[in-house]
Amino acid sequence: MIETTQRKSRIVGNGDIEVSFEFFPPKTEKMAEALWTAVRRLEPLSPGFVSVTYGAGGSTRERTHNTVARLVRETSLKPAAHLTCVNATKAEVDEVIRDYAAAGIRHIVALRGDPQAGVGTRYEPHPGGYAQAADLVASIKRIGGFEVSVGGYPEKHPESASFDADIDHLKAKVDAGADRIITQFFFDNTHYLRFLERVRARGIWCPVLPGIVPIHNFKQVSGFGAKTGTTMPAWLARRFEGLDDDPATTHLVAAAVAAEQVLDLVDQGVRQFHFYTLNRADLVYAICHLLGLRSRSKVVDAAA
Repeated sequence: MIETTQRKSRIVGNGDIEVSFEFFPPKTEKMAEALWTAVRRLEPLSPGFVSVTYGAGGSTRERTHNTVARLVRETSLKPAAHLTCVNATKAEVDEVIRDYAAAGIRHIVALRGDPQAGVGTRYEPHPGGYAQAADLVASIKRIGGFEVSVGGYPEKHPESASFDADIDHLKAKVDAGADRIITQFFFDNTHYLRFLERVRARGIWCPVLPGIVPIHNFKQVSGFGAKTGTTMPAWLARRFEGLDDDPATTHLVAAAVAAEQVLDLVDQGVRQFHFYTLNRADLVYAICHLLGLRSRSKVVDAAA
């Protein structure tokens, strides 16, 4: 065990780890305070980019735009704005793309989006809109000037008939111009590694960033997982059993679980990670520290 720990320490201390973070636009002043506290806490870690989500049917369109625009104005971060095909015409979506460009955004996370009636219902494209994410990617690239990230599902998209069909859709997005794939979160690294094998076997060679979610609240994350087709292993449930009213211990266990997961991925050669922060910085910051990342401001202070 000591030898394993030392081996991991040498690997993650070599400075080649890159991280990115996802935030969601706040609904209230209190939520806004929490978001910007998290942003300021994580900014010194110099992430490759930070993404801001876009609600179902564009329900957070204005708040997403305001959040990414503020990130451009007030931070050194490189924001990526989410964009979906749901409940909008092609002209309306293209207008959002141009608005992002005008605000200084140069990276879009292009997603089909969830059905308007909710996850589990049939997806119906807008009659005048983009039918799939691949069409959206192509339009973003046609307008020009953007990096484009797209989503991938290590355990298959819940609506896909098969893994092969799912990879077909992913290949179409990459062929349309996507620069990277960000996966849905998962807890069994085998799912990600098998997914990566399938992706490479289909000739998809862009970066595939594993999505990692620290578990601040097990019931909440389990709910997210049920909607996205993410397996919640029995061993994981046992680790959080009896902790519903004990947030302090929950956070300690969550840090251990996430650290174990990312360090195992590092051992498998993974060097890029995308963290779903849920607008909280504490666990993400701790995991990044274990990955060998250090606050830029502290490094400058130490060198002074």
